[in-house]
Amino acid sequence: MRRCLLVLLAVLSFLGFTLAGTAGRLAAAELQPLEIASKSGVHVFAVEMASTPAEQARGLMDRRGLPEGQGMLFDFHHEQLTSFWMKNTYIPLDMIFIRGDGRILRIVENTVPLSEVLIPSGGPVRAVLEVNGGTAKKLGIAPGDRVAHPIFSGH
Repeated sequence: MRRCLLVLLAVLSFLGFTLAGTAGRLAAAELQPLEIASKSGVHVFAVEMASTPAEQARGLMDRRGLPEGQGMLFDFHHEQLTSFWMKNTYIPLDMIFIRGDGRILRIVENTVPLSEVLIPSGGPVRAVLEVNGGTAKKLGIAPGDRVAHPIFSGH
């Protein structure tokens, strides 16, 4: 009986590592390049897309880290007013609100983890890019800068 349990645990452990490796590869394959042209240069990010209502509702909730140079791009498919919050989000983020033409409308830097305070877009936006807190300031990204990604008409 004990040997059967050990074999079962070994098989489950192997499957867990295999599935985790597959999930990691799938997540990496789903990342898309996004560029922001600012006064300090062109900055390239690898972004995970949040295009469906379910993906957008989940966002970066419950994650404990975000690799440098990566982010999440929320695509609303048309310009609209929106607001975000940090409920169940443990990572301080910069929220970059982007109009349909790819121009940055507003940046909210270093959002407070776990806060339920609403963070409004400040006007109609097509998308929101979430990156690690402090990234916009560090890279000199500012309102008016252009974002290049296939969802924007001005890319």
